[in-house]
Amino acid sequence: MRKIWRGYLNASLILKITIALIVGIIVGLVFGKDAAVLAPFGDLLLHLLKFLIIPLILFTLIVGVNQTKISDLGRMGGKVFVYYLLTSALAIIVGIAVASIFQPGSGMTLDKNEKFDVPDNPGVISVLLNIVPENIVTAFSELNLLGIIFTALAFGIAISSLRSSMSYGELGEHVYKVIDGLNEATLSIMKVVLQYVPIGIFAIIAKTVGNQGADTLLSLGDMVMVLYVALIVQVGVYIIFMLLAKISPKRFFTQARTPMITAFVTQSSSGTLPLTLNAAKDLGLSKSLYGFSLPLGATINMDGAAIRIAISAVFAANIVGDPLSFTDMLQVVLVGTLASVGTAGVPGAGIIMIATVFAQLGLPMEAVGLLTAIDALVGMGCTALNVTGDLVGTSIIDKTETRENSAS
Repeated sequence: MRKIWRGYLNASLILKITIALIVGIIVGLVFGKDAAVLAPFGDLLLHLLKFLIIPLILFTLIVGVNQTKISDLGRMGGKVFVYYLLTSALAIIVGIAVASIFQPGSGMTLDKNEKFDVPDNPGVISVLLNIVPENIVTAFSELNLLGIIFTALAFGIAISSLRSSMSYGELGEHVYKVIDGLNEATLSIMKVVLQYVPIGIFAIIAKTVGNQGADTLLSLGDMVMVLYVALIVQVGVYIIFMLLAKISPKRFFTQARTPMITAFVTQSSSGTLPLTLNAAKDLGLSKSLYGFSLPLGATINMDGAAIRIAISAVFAANIVGDPLSFTDMLQVVLVGTLASVGTAGVPGAGIIMIATVFAQLGLPMEAVGLLTAIDALVGMGCTALNVTGDLVGTSIIDKTETRENSAS
């Protein structure tokens, strides 16, 4: 037994995750909804990952701020926001292009009796105000990523100021060393959690496949197929970006594949955040950059969701027999990009974004209800792309920062 356990610990993480995925799919197909009995093991993985989110963001970002100039931090922040905005718009364009070729939904009819209640869209202003939490405890208890980033930046800058002051320099150094020690302790816990990831993934994928079954996939298979084709095209765009930035795609995906697969299974960008931060660390990226770019990306940068918006709009338009015009497509790009930021961090954000675009274009809300039938199937791929986009952007921006620092 000890030899088996040692063999498990020594096996590569990606091998264990791959086996867990295959076995999970088989168990889900064989046992169907009975596979839900494994749900607690998957829930435990999500709990463990969420348990690490706050200390990882808080300590990593405070340490990162203290390893760079404040002016550099502002410059990097501007690059991150512009990149996220542009790639979200590009993802929608990719989605529209692919959907225009394959025309999902053609020949289908819509059940007018099907009703769907759409959650309220909080809007961009609400999201911006949410950056500054009413109090720290609320930000932490509600897992408000924007609020946690703000808190970490505020304290990181304050500690940096203490370290550089004549009166409190020694005190500032002591505080920084404590935070740095807590950061290393968090990473040590992370190493232990990584050993449980394959078990949790097995349970989640078995439950998901068991609940969805083959019937759902076949009934809306064209929509699912088109979406995954678009996701693959977007990954190809990322590879082009990396090659232009002289980043090795092979090295990138070797480190990024664990958070990508975990995001695929868990359907949670924020829940996967500990693994995404760990991948950035293994890629050798700047802690001061990825400490805020990845949590921010998990909140506002949703390239996968953007593609889903575009394909869903084409799908709904084809169902009602009124294909999108060029003007409609431009509206999808504009409204979808803004909606992807305006629904940041909101439960069911994907559905809210789709409903917002549908309302703008006058598409039937009944189609939103139809799309929820394949929510898990499309959500898996979209979440994996969200995480991939965050890491690609952080890697590219890190490369530009390295060039600027070497030139100066």
